Amino acid sequence: MQHRYCLALDLVDDPTLIAEYEQWHREVWPEIIESISSSGIGSMEIYRAGNRLFMIMEVDDAFSFERKSQADAGNPKVQEWEQLMWKFQQPLPFAKPGEKWVLMKKIFQLP
Repeated sequence: MQHRYCLALDLVDDPTLIAEYEQWHREVWPEIIESISSSGIGSMEIYRAGNRLFMIMEVDDAFSFERKSQADAGNPKVQEWEQLMWKFQQPLPFAKPGEKWVLMKKIFQLP
């Protein structure tokens, strides 16, 4: 069974940094792609409006945020990528301490 999760995050509001962030996402490291795919994420898209990012993930039953977080913590290449991305990212004003991507609540679906 497929599940969809939507998450949000802000970028530092600097056009040069935003352009660099987008460039990194045109050339995502293969180890990052493998980490995403092997965790049960079948599809992932990121959209940007201004400095706000919106991510849509389609996952299978094998996926869990907890397992993905644990796997990422033990993967040096993922940790290197996350450290690099943090240069461009900033938490949403209402994010919990240490939280990057914030899970969004669905409030409407066309019947």
